Amino acid sequence: MPKVLIVEDDQMLGDMYSSKFQADGFTVLRASDGAEGLKLAQAERPDAILLDVIMPKLDGFATLQQLKADKALAKIPVIMLTNLGQDEDIKKGKELGAADYFVKANQTPSEIVTKVKTLIGS
Repeated sequence: MPKVLIVEDDQMLGDMYSSKFQADGFTVLRASDGAEGLKLAQAERPDAILLDVIMPKLDGFATLQQLKADKALAKIPVIMLTNLGQDEDIKKGKELGAADYFVKANQTPSEIVTKVKTLIGS
């Protein structure tokens, strides 16, 4: 069963994505900030990570940098999932190593699940 880590500080959105991934056969791990997300990624080695950008403690960009700097975690595909849709934010996410970058308002949870399945070959 593939494992996805959802790092999202908005409880309602996190619940929505969790439900969709679970319905599609994923094991779901949840973190509400970047620092917690890093710890969970190190402990659990998920198949993919959904990462919000604007979060307390450690934002998504800083979290992504740390994930990519860790040899054990660097190969895990990270999808930025945010409300920041500016070109410079998207460019920054991709430059830091994000596998993809989605604006929450433009994608349904089903589309996100499909993208993750494609990335991890499941």
